[in-house]
Amino acid sequence: MNLLKSLAPSKFGCRSTATCRAACFSFFHSSADASVEVHSQEQEVVIALGSNVGDRLQNFDEALQAMKKSGVQITRHACLYETEPAYVTDQPQFLNSAVRGITKLGPHELLGVLKKIEKDMGRTDGIRYGPRLIDLDILFYGRFKVHSDILTVPHERIWERPFVMAPLMDLLGTDIDSDTVPYWHSFANHPGGLFESWKNLGGESLIGKDGMKRVLPIGNQLWDWSKRTSVMGILNLTPDSFSDGGNYPSVEAAVSQVRLMVAEGVDIIDFGAQSTRPMASRISPEEELDRLLPVLEAVRQMPEVEGKLLSVDTFYSQVASEAVDKGAHMVNDVSGGQLDPGMHNVVAALKVPYVAMHMRGDPSTMQNSGNLQYSDVCKEVASELYTRVRDAELSGIPSWRIIIDPGIGFSKKTEHNLDILTGLPTIRSEIAKISLAVSHVPMLIGPSRKRFLGEICAHSTAADRDPATVASVTTGILGGANIVRVHNVKDNLDAAKLCDAILLRRR
Repeated sequence: MNLLKSLAPSKFGCRSTATCRAACFSFFHSSADASVEVHSQEQEVVIALGSNVGDRLQNFDEALQAMKKSGVQITRHACLYETEPAYVTDQPQFLNSAVRGITKLGPHELLGVLKKIEKDMGRTDGIRYGPRLIDLDILFYGRFKVHSDILTVPHERIWERPFVMAPLMDLLGTDIDSDTVPYWHSFANHPGGLFESWKNLGGESLIGKDGMKRVLPIGNQLWDWSKRTSVMGILNLTPDSFSDGGNYPSVEAAVSQVRLMVAEGVDIIDFGAQSTRPMASRISPEEELDRLLPVLEAVRQMPEVEGKLLSVDTFYSQVASEAVDKGAHMVNDVSGGQLDPGMHNVVAALKVPYVAMHMRGDPSTMQNSGNLQYSDVCKEVASELYTRVRDAELSGIPSWRIIIDPGIGFSKKTEHNLDILTGLPTIRSEIAKISLAVSHVPMLIGPSRKRFLGEICAHSTAADRDPATVASVTTGILGGANIVRVHNVKDNLDAAKLCDAILLRRR
């Protein structure tokens, strides 16, 4: 007999099984060899993705688009993992992830949709656990356990597979965020729920070793940002930036500065053609592009930038789109999508990494008194930043393409900036209450030569704040920052190397 059961463990605060079932479902059992279908309201589901044939990331993108078109509204993405193959080890490495979504499809209807997507994408029958172009598995379906001739939910081998458990955990928060999540915890093979199951399997200690690492796709590589701190060099192509405005009035001058940063060991070059200093006037996308594109095109022709990543610092979707078309690898948006409603959709279509920064208002209003009111700056920045990321994710930018920036110097007083520099772990832990995936993504900080450093060290000239910048960068890296955005590459790279050595010793 096909079975579909709902469980409601009181330890997780659920309503009774009968109440949940009556409120949400009507379902039927047919003959022993017929499938059970649920006729219900929308149900939360978790679907795992795996691929180790062809363009693995493109396979994921294609599968996600097909799911959306077939009746699965994706609400959360896990991080992206590159993993060694299991069971059959003589095959290429896998990419693994998972998504959480909402669907009105019954469990067997959903299975049929996923199998059709696999077939349409070109998956063929092969050896069990062997190479596959795309693999889509239902891990959870609403509050139900499903058992039939063709479908078992929860997936029966979840608990022995780190490459499944890690993405699954990413889709949760340390706090319970829906009535369905306690049921998923109750399905675990440990009375302590999913968190204890993951811990018993090895938990976070498995990430970065034993053939499993979190990666962010950027350019033509899968970037493991946990290995070392990356240094992002600032190239302001503006006449009015607070530190180096007007320093690079020609393409030649800008190219010369890029050449210097490359020689000093920069990892990422961030091109900004619109000033975001306090009280800066906003220019049009067209004017920004006029400043940006000639330099970006010239830099792309430089042999020495091979292997370096190019970032465009903009809050305009038009600028982001044209810059990526001309060779930029990522988009750095100080507004987190707040200043151009089209930004998230454009970046989702571009399929490039997206830096979402925390700021209230815009550069002309961000230091207004109303935007500087915080009762607990780290908690509020975490909450507001997650809201930006959530909007980006619902627009189709998966967690595995997101970088977060707490926005040092943007809508912050000196004391706020200090609290953020020392409170990066708090920001991550606050975000983790809602989304473990977002709490794991790379974090960028940009304290370089900011006014608060001048106030503390009594330096009115921005270039005199480099030693204080090194100190702030050091504090941030030791607190968990993965990328530091700086004007002075050479000195801050040395600081990053020392911090990385300290962190390695700690581990």
